[in-house]
Amino acid sequence: MRMTKCFGLFLGVCVMLAQQVDPDLEKALKAHQAGDMDAAIQQYRVYLKRKPNAFESRANLGAALVRQGQFEDAIAEYKQALKAAPSNPGISFNLALAYYKTGELTLAAKEFSALRALVGEQAQVTLLLADTYLQMGENQKVVKLLTTPAATAPDDLGIAYVLGMALLRNNQVDEGQKYLDRILGKGESAEALLLLGTSKFSVGDFPNALKDFQKAYELNPQLPTVNGNLGQALMATGDTGAATKAFERELMQNPNDFAANLQMGVILKQDEVLDQASNHFARALRIRPGDMGVRYQMAAILVAQNKLQLALTELESIVKEADNFTEAHVSLATVYYRLKRKAEGDRERAIVQRLNAEAQTRQPKGQPLP
Repeated sequence: MRMTKCFGLFLGVCVMLAQQVDPDLEKALKAHQAGDMDAAIQQYRVYLKRKPNAFESRANLGAALVRQGQFEDAIAEYKQALKAAPSNPGISFNLALAYYKTGELTLAAKEFSALRALVGEQAQVTLLLADTYLQMGENQKVVKLLTTPAATAPDDLGIAYVLGMALLRNNQVDEGQKYLDRILGKGESAEALLLLGTSKFSVGDFPNALKDFQKAYELNPQLPTVNGNLGQALMATGDTGAATKAFERELMQNPNDFAANLQMGVILKQDEVLDQASNHFARALRIRPGDMGVRYQMAAILVAQNKLQLALTELESIVKEADNFTEAHVSLATVYYRLKRKAEGDRERAIVQRLNAEAQTRQPKGQPLP
């Protein structure tokens, strides 16, 4: 006779044990089942000192650590468990999910992608991978991943929501509207209003987007990204104070929201609270590594702190990668002048004048530049 204990693992992967259970493991399992995570963690560790290759128990330890919010320790346990069971889909899923919850989205995407290769196009894994890409700003990858599932499962509103949001953020408004209509067809909801507001925001209709986001917030203030989107609309309509409160609410729910971290950093930088601004920018860069806008903001803080050589290195790198980034050229010219490198400062100033002139010619006649 055998007994099964399964804690937080995916695809039916459980701990299978003979009836005669090791005393330390039995204590761990009973504590885990009773919800006493501290005792469970302690007893799993006692057991694993003697049985370090017991990957099922190590995975259960990881699950208990997640319950306590100790994600970094849980990740270490899952990785150790995978050394003993490298093709175990349950442990791979939990590792990917732990990365996802801690905002290590590049690693989460890598693990979810590997898991899809292992288990096939399993719906939960596919949707989580798509949402990971959405948070990373990889909208086209979301579209590629979910277009077929959206066609074969037209009633799956989760797929419709993530795909619709990616299309709207990718400025494919007409295509995004198709998935928005699916959700609106089920009646007014916070999710539908959030998508509707996103559609309006993407075409610059900030006042009406703000109305939709406010109503979505009233219906469900806990909806992921609703506070962040509300904050962006409030900033776009000039209410920085209310925007700050909205971003703070978003970050209380999800400390790894990209837009909320970026915008809070911008607000704090403007208020000259530079250390806190740097922390938000650093977290945003963890979520979207290499993001040019965040890198520019961090370089601007270095300029404000008079760390000119560090700022110079970063700004030169940015304009090399994006030679039409006008603000970066402006800041780079400032740094060159402060370093007494007039010729290079003059060169950057000339580039700024050229870019501004090109922007002016692209602007429709009669409309001012933003």
